[in-house]
Amino acid sequence: MEPRPQPRNNSRSYLLAALLILAALNVLLLYFYYQERQDNKTKDATIAAKTEEVLIAKTKLDSISTQLDEKIAEIRQLGGNIDSLMKIKAQLEVDKRELKNVGSFDSKKYDQKIRNYQSLLAQKDQEIARLKEENGVLAQQNQTLAQENSGLKSEKQSLSDSVVSVTIKNQELAEKVTIAAALRAETVTVTGVNAKGKETDGGEYKAKRTDKVHISMQLSPNGLAKKDEKLLYIRIIDPNGAVVSDLATGSGEFMYNNQGMIYTAMQKFTFDNTRQRLDFYYGRGGQRFIEGKHTVEVYCEGFRIGDGEFTIK
Repeated sequence: MEPRPQPRNNSRSYLLAALLILAALNVLLLYFYYQERQDNKTKDATIAAKTEEVLIAKTKLDSISTQLDEKIAEIRQLGGNIDSLMKIKAQLEVDKRELKNVGSFDSKKYDQKIRNYQSLLAQKDQEIARLKEENGVLAQQNQTLAQENSGLKSEKQSLSDSVVSVTIKNQELAEKVTIAAALRAETVTVTGVNAKGKETDGGEYKAKRTDKVHISMQLSPNGLAKKDEKLLYIRIIDPNGAVVSDLATGSGEFMYNNQGMIYTAMQKFTFDNTRQRLDFYYGRGGQRFIEGKHTVEVYCEGFRIGDGEFTIK
């Protein structure tokens, strides 16, 4: 009697079923991996946007604080009451300190506070104008101008023109000297650093293996630059055009071309004019860098002194 083939067919069926199950599991795992990556990108974008809002609010409150100090000093000099302003200043300092907690930041709440502070500053301008009038400041200025004769005016104008001409020339010379004394970074290189501290060069690094970046540069010699302590500002700009920043890791704002700019990190160093090398390590506090090309900008003493780039895959 010939053996029946049925057991062999059953074995093949079981093997085929097992392969199908494994294939389905692989597809499911790929789906979850893709979904996790998308969620991480969304979280990174949300955190970056919220940090940007916090820095903008901080800049506005700092400006209001400066203006408020000026109003307090002027009203005190004119003999006005500053008790209410001192209380407002104390509250303003509380609002600035609360900005350090990025997680609880409410942009609508702070927008309203900023509008209230700005309205108060406008009211104090009116009060200052009234105090000046009461103290005879405006009347005294008008009387002084009326008493000047045309000959004195002409003499003063001539002297003023000469002073302005000399001042402009001095300013132009000072600007030329300042530009010549600006530092320059010959090279700006970026290497990837994993969680164990191992560095990789080449300019392209995998996101899951890049815990931080090592930014290195060499400064050109410059005999006109002062040998003193200087501040170096580094801006890392992600593929979406946003500045990588986090108050918790030292980000903030600096002035460049009379405008406030957000920086990723800041470092102090002493310039010694020896073609010195500067090294800086920056990590996102456990967050991954997003995929794409990142640009690195380096600033010092009001000048952009170097650039670099790296790519996250």
